[in-house]
Amino acid sequence: MTTQTQRDALNRGVEGMMPRLSEWNQTIWHYAETAWREYRSARFYVDLLREYGFEVEEGSGGMPTAFCATWSNGEGPTLGGYAEYDAVPGNCQAADVVQRPRDGLSPWAGGHTDPHAALGIGSLGGFLAIQALMKEQCIPGTLKFFGEPAEKVRGSKPIHAARGYYDDLDAAISFHPFYMLPLCNTTRWDTHCGAAYGVIYTFTCDSPETWLTGDHSSPIAASHASARAPGANDAVTQMYANAKALREHVLASGLNWSMNEAILNAGQATADNLPAQMAQIQYFIRVATVEQAEHVVRGLDHIAECVARLSHCRVERHWVAKSRPGLANHALAELTYRNLERVGPPRLGEEAIELARKIQANLGMTPMERPFLADVERLRPPQEAERELRRILAPTQTHFTSDDYTEYSWHAPTVRLYIGRPALAPREDGAGYPAWVMNALGGLAPCIDPMIETAAKTVGLTLLDLLQEPGALAAARGEFEARTAGGIGGDEWLAPLCDYDPPIDFRWPEYVSTPRGEHDWVIPAPTERSTDTQRNA
Repeated sequence: MTTQTQRDALNRGVEGMMPRLSEWNQTIWHYAETAWREYRSARFYVDLLREYGFEVEEGSGGMPTAFCATWSNGEGPTLGGYAEYDAVPGNCQAADVVQRPRDGLSPWAGGHTDPHAALGIGSLGGFLAIQALMKEQCIPGTLKFFGEPAEKVRGSKPIHAARGYYDDLDAAISFHPFYMLPLCNTTRWDTHCGAAYGVIYTFTCDSPETWLTGDHSSPIAASHASARAPGANDAVTQMYANAKALREHVLASGLNWSMNEAILNAGQATADNLPAQMAQIQYFIRVATVEQAEHVVRGLDHIAECVARLSHCRVERHWVAKSRPGLANHALAELTYRNLERVGPPRLGEEAIELARKIQANLGMTPMERPFLADVERLRPPQEAERELRRILAPTQTHFTSDDYTEYSWHAPTVRLYIGRPALAPREDGAGYPAWVMNALGGLAPCIDPMIETAAKTVGLTLLDLLQEPGALAAARGEFEARTAGGIGGDEWLAPLCDYDPPIDFRWPEYVSTPRGEHDWVIPAPTERSTDTQRNA
């Protein structure tokens, strides 16, 4: 049975680690590598975990920036958790109170928005704290800590799940910084994240000479004097426009779902008299159920086939993600929330408050006496958060929002924990804050460190209870068995959907080294001339 002495020791362990946790967070935050290209971030975790005695499999699941780290202290429960460390292109922001990119980088380079840097370090802090206590007090059990790249495209967890990495877990903890109310300083109850499918369509015009208006007197497939085939750029632009126009005809109105796109390649900068040979567009669908996701993809397939014929291209479909909706576990949600109550919400000190006031002043506002959102420093019981969340959803909608932690929930009892991250209080004029503000707050240590500490303590205490309280783990396992009607393979169990290889070979944005310098972003910075042109337009 867990004692107060053990809880106090774990909390002191986290507090003693905070200088290191803060420093580690700054390292990952400044790396800011994006999906599937988190090379330095993954290397940092792998080396660090080995220093702490974990056995680490690098490149787990065939993903170069993933890992699976295991540490055992004898026979006992196997408990899982993870770090994420992918950033978002186009969100490069310095840890500063003004808008500016990090030194030497384009504003379109990567930046942490959620921030995943603190997500990973907050979770890691809990695992390292419980590891130290397990060693000191001879508590048996096994810790499995995963490196999960590309969460922004729900990338790694479906692959890890399909390849059996979660099958030996007895329970798992998923921590995420708060990103919307009411999911702040709470655990998720019934309405978990939904299904998500990611798909890339590649259009290729590799037979332009067969276009119906081709001029066969020309020695090349297209000349300045003749019409050329439409090509891949036409296909992508038509795909973009038609998918937007037909969106409301794919699923019925009234559902809370989303479908967003990103053009990954456009024409390869071919000569103007030649048709674009290849172009790619990615779609990401976030819906409540797998059936809805499959239905939307069928609609996209139909559009892709039609525009390919119109533009004289062939089309291929590639999978980025096929992720299941989440499975609730009330027993583990209650256990984790009780530990969050013991820890208390994050507390933002005077240094953080002063930084927030400087940001407000630099935005032309009168700085507030209490500049932070009040919810960041208050607890919300999971049942209360559930009631508030359901107010904006149709009664029949079972899942809402998107994150691939859901993959863990079909292999072991899983809790989804949200801790308040620094966010500014609403403006009196009703206007919103620019995106750089939240990004900057995630890199300012006095602002983000309270969240990291709160998360690490809550995660660590929950791991302690799962190791020390057989009844707590049995209750969570029993609920998992009941909800799946038999556990893994049960009648209500949803098997992994991933039937594709890791999508690592696409042109995901990354840092590169060139004769112009080290770590340039693939998207160049705007020139002074282009900035002036935009300003005068």
